[in-house]
Amino acid sequence: MPEPVPDPLEQLRARLAAFVPWEVVRGTVTGFAGHEVVVRLDGDGPGEPTGRIPRHLLTWKAYDDPAEIVTVGQRVTAEVRGVDEHPRRVLLSAKACEDEALYRHLRRVRPGDVVTGTVAAVHHFGVFVRLDGEPPHPVHPATGFVRVPDLTWARIDHPADAVRPGQRVTGEVVVADSYQGEVVISLKALQEDPWDTLGLAEGDVVTGPVTKVIPFGVFVRLGAVVEGLVHVCELGGRVVAEGQELTVRVLETDRVRRRVRLTAAG
Repeated sequence: MPEPVPDPLEQLRARLAAFVPWEVVRGTVTGFAGHEVVVRLDGDGPGEPTGRIPRHLLTWKAYDDPAEIVTVGQRVTAEVRGVDEHPRRVLLSAKACEDEALYRHLRRVRPGDVVTGTVAAVHHFGVFVRLDGEPPHPVHPATGFVRVPDLTWARIDHPADAVRPGQRVTGEVVVADSYQGEVVISLKALQEDPWDTLGLAEGDVVTGPVTKVIPFGVFVRLGAVVEGLVHVCELGGRVVAEGQELTVRVLETDRVRRRVRLTAAG
């Protein structure tokens, strides 16, 4: 009985399914499709090459045309970012593997690792941290990055309220992000959760400073960093200002949503 003829489509699907995100692969540039680089990956069979490097994943360098960076016939090393069956292609990032020292650095750290470094730059969108022993980053001020919610348990208006350039910090690795070439870390993860020691219950009466006045009420600091809201209807007609001490009674504490509802007392 003759052997069944392999279905080329099923073979291609099986080939695509074999690729794992973040796997490093090699291939040969065969051409360009708009701003994408077309790559025949090692092991590809006959037919259309399956590798594609999108414009934003080609290099850290600034450029206008992909042909400025690679040429047909050039061998490339890239990281698998994902697989699309329609159209059938493997999405690649050559940028992830372009700087060998940076790539080794990103692969060396693991979520949960504790790292130390120096704050290199503070922006409204987050903080760059120059981690001890890191290689230079091709674009950013440092490889470590702290997202605003991961800076502190306290409510802040700007990251500069929590850290300053030159400050030494220690954080826990959240993820090594080869897309941005960053080690995302959390400073907050190593800080004590103020809710663990808040110790407030419904009916408790406490005094704290007004930290912010808003159209629908005021926030009052309770303990080190936790703040509670006194809705305008719970102020009893009082006019208060930021910095003023206000005595309040706890109406409700919500640990899940991390909210305390208050009313003016006395």
